[in-house]
Amino acid sequence: MTKMNFGGVEENVVTREEFPLEKAQEVLKNETVAVLGYGVQGPGQSLNMKDNGINVIVGQRKGSKSWDKAIADGWVEGETLFELEEATEKGTILLYLLSDAGQKAFWPKLKPFLTEGKTLYFSHGFGITYSYETGIVPPENIDVVLIAPKGSGLTVRRNFLDGSGINSSFAVHQNFSGKAEEKAKALGIAVGSGYLFETTFKNEVYSDLTGERGILVGALEGLFEAQYNELRKHNHSPSESFNETVEELTQSLIRLVGEHGMDWMLANVSTTAQRGALDWKDKFRDATAPVFKKLYSEVENGNEARRTLEKNSDPNYRVELEKELDMLANMELWQVGKKVRELRPENVKK
Repeated sequence: MTKMNFGGVEENVVTREEFPLEKAQEVLKNETVAVLGYGVQGPGQSLNMKDNGINVIVGQRKGSKSWDKAIADGWVEGETLFELEEATEKGTILLYLLSDAGQKAFWPKLKPFLTEGKTLYFSHGFGITYSYETGIVPPENIDVVLIAPKGSGLTVRRNFLDGSGINSSFAVHQNFSGKAEEKAKALGIAVGSGYLFETTFKNEVYSDLTGERGILVGALEGLFEAQYNELRKHNHSPSESFNETVEELTQSLIRLVGEHGMDWMLANVSTTAQRGALDWKDKFRDATAPVFKKLYSEVENGNEARRTLEKNSDPNYRVELEKELDMLANMELWQVGKKVRELRPENVKK
């Protein structure tokens, strides 16, 4: 493990150079990795490990859309694809990748299979950190680790295929075998991480829930809507409003931020854009700071976790969710977005 300085703070990181794939393969050579759940993270992580030479099987409910997807992705029923309980029994390392609500529901069935010496793996600190809500308390005679890719399951797979990988955090909650940290690092490299940085289960879920509800998804959508609607109120065309709100960000500027940082971008935009951004950034920061403070508090005190579990466990949740998503998709903002994407050069039929 290497100590690196981030903004004056030293952190522990693991690179591919110091923990190459060959070492991960050696650590995991006698293990059967059972990926439980083939929804969001399951496909990317399981396929990456399979391509990296790890012995992987998948557990999923038969007859579900995810089961059909697993079949389409090449997993073979009875050989590498099993019902959840059977995969759980066969696996020595269990990647618990069901949804947070799904983990809570399946936990009573999973727990009897957590025999001494097995490893329980999470990609989210939710179930362990909010155990008072989920009931997830692992037995003491197993290892419990975390590898949390900092991106969607689709990106985990896409970045693996293009060779870039995606950064992941890692943590050890229980080290019964004395080798939990080594296994965690091996698994992190095996799923295709660009590099690994150390965290705790609690820190991972607090930062993750804040990020998802904040700048990564919730705040971003809110800002998109606010700016687009304001432009439209002043008779800017839908195309102009969308391009100035979403298209220029996603197709140009955010790529530069990813490559060089916001400081570099501010130093390289027009002087008009530069001056305006520097003058207005503090206003946006100060206006949203109370919202982020409230958000973090709700994550920290467990209210956000409780609401999530209650909503996701409601029998009518899927129906109500579809209504919410349809409402979003039918907004003028995103209807215009569809049309704008169709007009991108790569999508125009030659």
